This record gives sequence, C-alpha cells and structure tokens, in this order.
Amino acid sequence: MFTSLLAVVISYLLGSISFSILLARWLRKIDIRQHGSGNAGATNTLRVLGKGPAIAVFALDVAKGIAAILLGRLLGDAEWVPVASGLAAIIGHNWPVFFRFKGGKGIATTIGAVAMWAFLPSLAAGIVAILTIVFTRYVSLGSIVFAILLPVSFAVFGLDPVYIWGAVAITLLAVYRHRKNIVKLYKGTENKLGGSKKGEPHGA
Repeated sequence: MFTSLLAVVISYLLGSISFSILLARWLRKIDIRQHGSGNAGATNTLRVLGKGPAIAVFALDVAKGIAAILLGRLLGDAEWVPVASGLAAIIGHNWPVFFRFKGGKGIATTIGAVAMWAFLPSLAAGIVAILTIVFTRYVSLGSIVFAILLPVSFAVFGLDPVYIWGAVAITLLAVYRHRKNIVKLYKGTENKLGGSKKGEPHGA
C-alpha cells in the first residue's frame, strides 16, 4: 500500500512540473500566466511563444501522463493505482504545487494518461475531438468533447469499472477547468484556433 500511495504522490509532483511556465521563463523571461489567456498549457504557449515551443510543451505534457501510468503500474499493487496516478498527474498539471497552484487545463496530460489506460477507446474519443477542432476551430470545444466521450467510449469497449470511473473523474475535471470557455462558447465569444485574442482560450 505504501508504494501505491508513493506512486500517486510522485505522479502529482510530476504533473506539477509546468513545462509551459519553464519554457516561457527560459525563452522570453516571462510568466506565461500573465500573457495571452493566462493558461499554462500548449494552446497558450502557441499563442505566446509560437509553434515550436507549443509542440514541445504538448509532447512533454503528454509524457507526464504516460510516465504517471508507468509509475503506477511499477509501484502499484492493484488496478486502481495507475488510474489514481494518472488523475494525480492531471491534478498536478492543473494545480501545480511548484507554481502557486495555478496551472493548465490538463488535456495533454490526460491524453498521455488515458492512452496508457486503454489506447483504442481513447483513440476513438480523440478522433471525434480532432474532427471537432478541424471543423469548428475551437480547441476548447474539442477538448471538452474528448473528455466527455472518454467514459462513454470506455464503457462501450467494456473496460473495467475502475477505468470508467477514472474517465468520469477526468470529465468532471475537464468541464470544471473549461467552465469559462463553455460560457464563451455559448455567447459566441470564444477564440478560434488561429483567430484574434479575445480572452481566455482553449485547452491543453
């Protein structure tokens, strides 16, 4: 049990490493949370720092989710451990202890975690999310669609209930973190990918 709890704690600390904040400090000597949308994630990194840093942030944030699951499987003694480790990494990304608990929205880290939980169900939800972004140019909407479809996809594929409930927790986290985006989507004031900056944008 101790090693299982240790895996969850380490996963949270791993998730708390905010690569968008670190890259912005390194490249531009700025706090990315004071620029663009104020969100410490790949989408705001794209807007503030450009494509290269954004791709790096996205890949590293995905890697955090993957690493957390691998750690949970290595140290865990039950099926719930990699699920809890993935959730801990996402929570760490959203509320990082190293950066005054002000982080991103967790979608990239979620992608890494759920791909390790169950690749095909996650891919199915991801394809719908990507198509949503392609046709609407709303990254936030695609992120929300992805999170909402995860537990549905997991259930359709007949996964163990621990993974389905883990996916439900991800949905709740994602919807909460995107609550301002949901309001803007409803009002028609949400930023589109590649559009002008009108406020807080999107997803990862």
